[in-house]
Amino acid sequence: MLLTPEEKQSLLRAAHRSPHQLLGMHPLGDGSGLVVRAFLPNAAAVAVRPAHNPGLPALKLEQLDPAGLYEGVTTGATEVYAYDLVITDYAGNVRITRDPYSFLPTLGETDLYLFGKGDERRIYEKLGAQLRVIDGVPGTSFAVWAPNALRVSVVGDFNQWDGRYHPLRLLGASGVWELFVPGLGEGTHYKFEVRGLHGDTSLKSDPYGFFFEAAPKNASIVWDNQKFAWTDDDWVSRRRHFNPLRAPTSIYELHLGSWRKKSASESLSYRELAGELIPYLLRLGFTHVEFLPVSEHAFYPSWGYQVTGFYSPTGRFGTPDDFQYLVNELHLAGIGVIIDWVPAHFPRDDWALARFDGTALYEHEDPRQGAHQDWGTLIFNYGRHEVANFLTANALFWCERFHIDGLRVDAVASMLYLDYSRAAGEWIPNRHGGRENLEAIEFLKQFNYLTHTEFPGVMTIAEESTAWPMVTRPPHLGGLGFSLKWNMGWMHDTLGYFSRDPVYRPYHQNDLTFALLYHYHENFILPLSHDEVVHGKRSLVGKMPGDEWQKYANLRALLAYQWLFPGKPLLFMGAEFGQTTEWNENAGLPWELLGQGPYHLGIQTLVADLNRVYRAQPALWDAVYEPQGFFWIDCADHANSVLSFGRRDHTGGSQLVVIMNLTPVVRPRYRIGLPQPGTWREILNTDASLYGGSNQGNQGLVRTENYRVHNQPCSAEFTLPPLAVLAFAREQATAV
Repeated sequence: MLLTPEEKQSLLRAAHRSPHQLLGMHPLGDGSGLVVRAFLPNAAAVAVRPAHNPGLPALKLEQLDPAGLYEGVTTGATEVYAYDLVITDYAGNVRITRDPYSFLPTLGETDLYLFGKGDERRIYEKLGAQLRVIDGVPGTSFAVWAPNALRVSVVGDFNQWDGRYHPLRLLGASGVWELFVPGLGEGTHYKFEVRGLHGDTSLKSDPYGFFFEAAPKNASIVWDNQKFAWTDDDWVSRRRHFNPLRAPTSIYELHLGSWRKKSASESLSYRELAGELIPYLLRLGFTHVEFLPVSEHAFYPSWGYQVTGFYSPTGRFGTPDDFQYLVNELHLAGIGVIIDWVPAHFPRDDWALARFDGTALYEHEDPRQGAHQDWGTLIFNYGRHEVANFLTANALFWCERFHIDGLRVDAVASMLYLDYSRAAGEWIPNRHGGRENLEAIEFLKQFNYLTHTEFPGVMTIAEESTAWPMVTRPPHLGGLGFSLKWNMGWMHDTLGYFSRDPVYRPYHQNDLTFALLYHYHENFILPLSHDEVVHGKRSLVGKMPGDEWQKYANLRALLAYQWLFPGKPLLFMGAEFGQTTEWNENAGLPWELLGQGPYHLGIQTLVADLNRVYRAQPALWDAVYEPQGFFWIDCADHANSVLSFGRRDHTGGSQLVVIMNLTPVVRPRYRIGLPQPGTWREILNTDASLYGGSNQGNQGLVRTENYRVHNQPCSAEFTLPPLAVLAFAREQATAV
């Protein structure tokens, strides 16, 4: 027998770390011929047949062990050749396949070197399950990083989920295990069977899996996500020149499963969503849609923020091709696509990333570094090159394979601070004794640098809730490199102000003015997001004080303020028509409200008009982050809760004046200074009757008088409607 007893047992127990050394075809040690071995449980007979040259010897293998270990020797050739295995089972069925253990590794030394140093930017083309044709043989190559595993096998519906059939080989010191399995195509279900460092065996889904079974099942599915025929070349080409700092950007935030339902238990598919969402977005005028996380997640109530499949769109609504169809159709309609991306944490599911090879591989071992107390999840070890590579490549993956236009990074603050939500003694300082997570900071800089350089025009957006400096400044200047940042302070102050009864507002007007003190420190988005309408916080209209009329008037004023204040507006679904209940991920939006009275349809009409005005007025988006783009006219009339300010583009050619009366009192003949003489036309009045208001106003226009007030060269008298926001654009110059 050519195998030692130890080698034989390592094959029978699937315990050999490099089974290719024993299985497959090998020259005999004395050069006299070849030996072929195969481990095929349930095979009754096995033969070798030359694949290309019939002149080479065929060979019948002898059974070395009833468990399915076969071996044969030939002296008819001394050099290894391509061959098929002819396998007969106990029912007499014959199957012919190339031997998986006859192929060279599908990853080269350069691939492994770059992955080891954290710089293999397309690692998703190497690890995971890759459809390939090798030596004319179609199949799937499997590769997974598990450096501390004792053994890794790929199991699936093709081998009865038996880890003895297809153990992978360990490629040197890289920690990567690999095997090419002929004949496996798209749709194959699989997992990795991992024998961990301490001998425990577990089934793991593929960290780089492109598609997954629907929860609660969790097998990975072999998939080709490059076959979709994209037709958005014009959009992608134009995007390279897109500058979000000088372009209209209004964002509709959406949860895929609950925007609209087909039934109480069934959501729209990706393709169905394209047919209904796109006309709706076009009618309302949003420039972008932002999806709550689309990556695969087992726990639906996490809204996608506990990701188990970072490289796969969730299969709840269709295949990866279906999601690509949705993005493609949105692009053809001129609508950008942003997705929530979650590199801050991952769940503890024992079949996913947690303790992947029996050790803390993707996370930290010490819970003071590796566990989120608030969410019950695990924290990535950003200092480990392969982990950082997993995440940075994932960002590029969504941009390349799914043409995503923006990545909104969730919970950035939890990444930046080692003591995030921790008491003294519950965290470990960095090497300098500080609380900053130095590895996470470097990861974020690298992520932003790679995304912006490899995909110009793609936005990166930080949800960062602290005063961390320079979040939206380039890494070479010491910043984190994000394009934009959610202004959580503006959101908190603004909702706090609007939730107060108007009788108390004179004492809190600084809540509306404070944001300008720090506005130019970052490139801000103004979010009224999903987080503000759940967990007992009430809907937006539910936060508003007063009777029904006042609640909706306040909501109209709030939305107009959001669109007209410096920043980029983001609104969560349902708020655009005044949803009265909190958001529920298990139910569709209450669209029936649009047929109940004037207020809901009025709010929806207002949002469409806000987007129309916003797009048409460069003053609202051209110089948002430059000091010349905004000026207060008067923010000192606390007693009347009246504020007025101006907006202009960087040339000064486009100017707007915005006036806010945030009490339920009509204020006639209210004089306000104006920056230029002439006729100023009313382009927005949230009190208009078509929005559900009382229709107080200024007959469409006012003319200036040569009377200085508010440090402006001229002024005019206005009628200020109750709980309303007005916007005026200068129409023409007049002699005064």
